[in-house]
Amino acid sequence: METVAIGFVASLIAGLATGVGALPILLTVNITERFQGILLGLGGGVMLGATSFSLIVPGVEAAIAQGYSKPKAAFLLSVGILLGAALIWLAHENFPHEHFFKGREGSTRQNFERIWLFILAITLHNFPEGLAVGVGFGGENPSGGLALATGIGLQNMPEGLVVALALRNLRYSVSYSLSVSFLTGLIEPIGGIVGASVVSLAQPILPWAMAFAAGAMLFVIVDEIIPEINCKGLAQEGTFGVMTGFVAMMFMDTAFG
Repeated sequence: METVAIGFVASLIAGLATGVGALPILLTVNITERFQGILLGLGGGVMLGATSFSLIVPGVEAAIAQGYSKPKAAFLLSVGILLGAALIWLAHENFPHEHFFKGREGSTRQNFERIWLFILAITLHNFPEGLAVGVGFGGENPSGGLALATGIGLQNMPEGLVVALALRNLRYSVSYSLSVSFLTGLIEPIGGIVGASVVSLAQPILPWAMAFAAGAMLFVIVDEIIPEINCKGLAQEGTFGVMTGFVAMMFMDTAFG
């Protein structure tokens, strides 16, 4: 229960960072689209680094420690990654949601308010992040979970700002935009509880859980963040952000993980 509680609190703090990142909309500062592209890329880079260094590498090490050979460990992680990505893909296909720049995806209904389509899109994005944090703390090395939670929290801040700015552009009030940004982050502790509970109850599942969370996050990066950057026509700015975020996460995980 202690492990689950720690995973819940860590994923909750990481989720609330989404709302914290949206606070600059209280200021009368014009945030350019180029800077928004950098912020989106920064979030994607942090997620990519977290997927690589905080989930896939420890997942392989955990599988080998459980007695798997290197080829079998690699196969296990590969299958787990594909399963995680498949689950998020199924959710995307069957739940109506709308991206701020790509537009609508999934089965939609005419009377479904646009704001709820946005909220569902953000929810689909945030659950795998909470799941990853919970899995990280459910393992034998909680310091890896700490680095992962820190990286996800940092990633959520620019995401929260972009979400709030997009809502403001749709003529929603400042208070409403801030509220939505904070509330969408609250899906992460749910994922955190699920991830920490599964792993803490059955340690042999740890490599599978890490691979599954990695696949879910990798799908979000490829399907959500990169197309959002391209739709804004900010490929170079986004690339700069991705590189910076990836290096930052690599440094944190190596130095403190």
